[in-house]
Amino acid sequence: MSMDSLKDLYIDELKDLYNAENQLVKALPKMAKKASAPQLKRAFQDHLEQTKGHVDRLEKIFKGLGEKPSGKVCKAMKGLVEEGKEVIDEDGDDSVLDAALIGAAQRVEHYEIAGYGVARTFASLLGENAAVALLQRTLNEEGETDKKLTALAESVINVEASEAQENGASKGKAKKKASRRR
Repeated sequence: MSMDSLKDLYIDELKDLYNAENQLVKALPKMAKKASAPQLKRAFQDHLEQTKGHVDRLEKIFKGLGEKPSGKVCKAMKGLVEEGKEVIDEDGDDSVLDAALIGAAQRVEHYEIAGYGVARTFASLLGENAAVALLQRTLNEEGETDKKLTALAESVINVEASEAQENGASKGKAKKKASRRR
């Protein structure tokens, strides 16, 4: 793709976001499955539904521009998803793994917040007012998800993870030992 105008750059940014969101649609169910805390499982499931809505909004924007939403792999999201997969593949204390999942999810949220902020600014400069509203709505939702993850981490998950360290024996390891004895 040639980057000869702000509109070219805007479309490229939208394609990046579209691919990123579709990667998340595949990754979030795996994160929800790995999460042990019910509140974290629910947060990932809720964000999956929200992410599907983000994909729909991006498709509306592409339709309004007369463009196809495909053709670009978001390498940054691919890396972030891979880091999340590393956590999913780990063994350890459930609360510590939940804390790691939150960290991985927040990295994703921060990337998305940056991307949607950039796209919204480009849309505004290009006079794409309907797109500005859709992008701002998504940007708001990404920010709220980040705040929810922070609250969950600070009030429950990270506290439990720190207690696992202090106690020396963890729920997750205890469960694994019990299952090996059977």
